[in-house]
Amino acid sequence: MPDEDREGRDQRPDEAEARAEAEAREADEAWAETPADARESEAERRRRRAQFLRELNEAKALRERVKPRQARAARMRQQMRMRTFRW
Repeated sequence: MPDEDREGRDQRPDEAEARAEAEAREADEAWAETPADARESEAERRRRRAQFLRELNEAKALRERVKPRQARAARMRQQMRMRTFRW
């Protein structure tokens, strides 16, 4: 099967990460469509953002456990980007 590696693990993107991205996209669209007086409170926005970040960190941790080599390479690339970033 092309979607699975030798040990039978799924190669498709993590479901939690995809769900979090879809929820964030929907929230952005809903935010843009609502008038200013009907927008949700700052506390609600912060609560949703905290939930999104928790799910994102959970998805990253899962990916690191499932694909340690690719996760390490991604960390190294991120470190290189941060080293070359100028303030």
